[in-house]
Amino acid sequence: MKERKEVLDFGLTFPDAYVDAPFHDDNWVLLRYSRNKKAFAWTYEKDGHICVNVKVDPQWRDFWRSAYPSVLPGYHQNKEHWNTIILDGTVPDEEIKRMIAESYDLIAGKKEIKTAAGQI
Repeated sequence: MKERKEVLDFGLTFPDAYVDAPFHDDNWVLLRYSRNKKAFAWTYEKDGHICVNVKVDPQWRDFWRSAYPSVLPGYHQNKEHWNTIILDGTVPDEEIKRMIAESYDLIAGKKEIKTAAGQI
C-alpha cells in the first residue's frame, strides 16, 4: 500500500465504517466507526509520503515499531496507543491491513481481534 485510496478502500470494508474529513483540511482524511464515531485510521501526507495513524494495543506497539522502520510513534496522537505507518512500500500490505484491522477492533470494542483481521 502506498496510496491513501488503498487505505480508505480497505477500511470501508469493515462494518459501519465511513470516511470523514472533520478538520476542514483536505490533507486529513479519517476512517471512523459509525456506532461511536471513533476514528480507527487517520490518513495524511507528510514529507512526500502518505501516512496512516492506527490505534494499537500497547503490548504490540513496540513490536510493530521494532519490526519496521516505517512504523513510528503516532504523529499528533498519544504515543502509547497510536502508531504511524509511513506508506513508503517497506511495510508489506498484509501487515498494514492487519494493523488497520486491529485498530478497527480496538475502537469498535471487539473482544476478539480475529473479527476484522480475518478479512486479510
